[in-house]
Amino acid sequence: MNRCTLTPMSSAPVPADPALAFPFIGGRPCLDFVATLGRRHATPLERIPDTAALSRWITEAELAASDEPVRVASRDLVDARVLREAIHRVLRAAMDGRRPDAADVQRVNDLAARPDLAPQLGPVRWTSRHPARAALATVARDAVLLVGGPLLERVKKCENPGCSLLFLDDSQARRRRWCSMERCGNLAKVAGYRSRSRAADTR
Repeated sequence: MNRCTLTPMSSAPVPADPALAFPFIGGRPCLDFVATLGRRHATPLERIPDTAALSRWITEAELAASDEPVRVASRDLVDARVLREAIHRVLRAAMDGRRPDAADVQRVNDLAARPDLAPQLGPVRWTSRHPARAALATVARDAVLLVGGPLLERVKKCENPGCSLLFLDDSQARRRRWCSMERCGNLAKVAGYRSRSRAADTR
């Protein structure tokens, strides 16, 4: 049987391609985790292609005990991707008022039932005997609470046709349309301005 490989203890390098940077704009850990697969509407972009990337996401999501890289086994990476897609399908089904697939619900529940991160006072935020597995359990529990709670109705998909990100609308008027103004809101403004300019030129 093959042994699980672990990430080295040195810091994982930040990707040179900006598209591979993790967007933390979902408003919930589970939504930010779903965003590690980008461009779902087109050719998917995998932002956690290896254990080092998953370790980096856990650290950047502040689900690690410190800034030191989290040791991630290859099995953890497989579980992470399976969990991510199960959460995404369960969320979209719940948002559409459909019954989610029983297998996806079971996958999320199974991960949520594992020991999660224990909060700590002081400079250390979390502790766990198995940090990577605990981080995934914490994400799964967050998904369970979101799907089964009153905030589900605030979860939206970005209205930019070229974006597939989900986010929690925490605006006072509940009229947020974009995953963020910096990413898609400004693009929509520019596109609208150009469209109006062309229409004015035609007239």
